[in-house]
Amino acid sequence: MLKIRLARVGKKKMPLYRVVVSESTKDMYGNHLEILGHHNPHTKETVLKNDRIEHWLKMGAQSSEVVSNLLAKVGLVKTEKKAKAVSISKKRQTKIDAKKAAKKEKEEAAKVAAEEKAEAPAEEVKEEAVAEEKAEAEVTTEEKLATEEVPAEVASDEAK
Repeated sequence: MLKIRLARVGKKKMPLYRVVVSESTKDMYGNHLEILGHHNPHTKETVLKNDRIEHWLKMGAQSSEVVSNLLAKVGLVKTEKKAKAVSISKKRQTKIDAKKAAKKEKEEAAKVAAEEKAEAPAEEVKEEAVAEEKAEAEVTTEEKLATEEVPAEVASDEAK
């Protein structure tokens, strides 16, 4: 069976992919029938030979999940939704679900706290704000007194 799939080329940690058509049982890196384009995942640039891809699809070639997503993005193939190209293990999926549940609980707790704060009487809120302002004013005056320098005449008088 013929497959249209990606063959990795490029430097280490800088992959580029060729879109090739080859026999599904053969090595796609050396023995391919034709190069149909290329894809750069870093710049999201995809260059395809549309007429040749249509030709191979008519000949019965099947595209891989990733290539079918690329073809749908370009508009060569019409699909209802993206093909799932990566499978997640059950162990990893349970971790993801646990994180989502914890995030949801945290959001709900924040929502409840916001509602309780909104229900608090306006007078209490005003009193709290006034008390906070007074505390800040006291702290700033204490800091000013602590940082002010004592004049030399006063210091010498105190020493006597």
